[in-house]
Amino acid sequence: MRNSKELVLEAVRELHAQEQVVTRETLAEHTGLTMTVVDDRIAVLVDDGQVIRVQRGVFIPAPTWPTARPISKTILPDGFVKIEIGDEVLTLTPRESRALGELTSAAAQQFAAIELGRQANEVTAELAQRITSLRRRINAMEAEARVVQG
Repeated sequence: MRNSKELVLEAVRELHAQEQVVTRETLAEHTGLTMTVVDDRIAVLVDDGQVIRVQRGVFIPAPTWPTARPISKTILPDGFVKIEIGDEVLTLTPRESRALGELTSAAAQQFAAIELGRQANEVTAELAQRITSLRRRINAMEAEARVVQG
């Protein structure tokens, strides 16, 4: 027997696969659960990283990937390159290895851009919080000064 969390997660996946907008209301209708239970389960699924809130009240399932396999690259003395991914082995010529490097360099650049954006968002959020705190202090001091002058 599935619990309500599994039921809601399955409904999110099914509705999303059918290209329907997944809302609290559609989940309640699809599962037969009350809005309170749906809200609670969705909150847990979002916290667990199994569901993503794309905007207020709209959800999609988090992408699921198989467990990462070990990856290694070995450069052989004759210039060939062995790429091992799990049990699969590719033997590349030097030219193929360079071409693969060129193709995957875009992924490295994308990763760097995503990481820089994430860090910038953290700094921006922290600065916004500090500015709000300073504004409150200034407002309190101005109010106190008006009382003293008044």
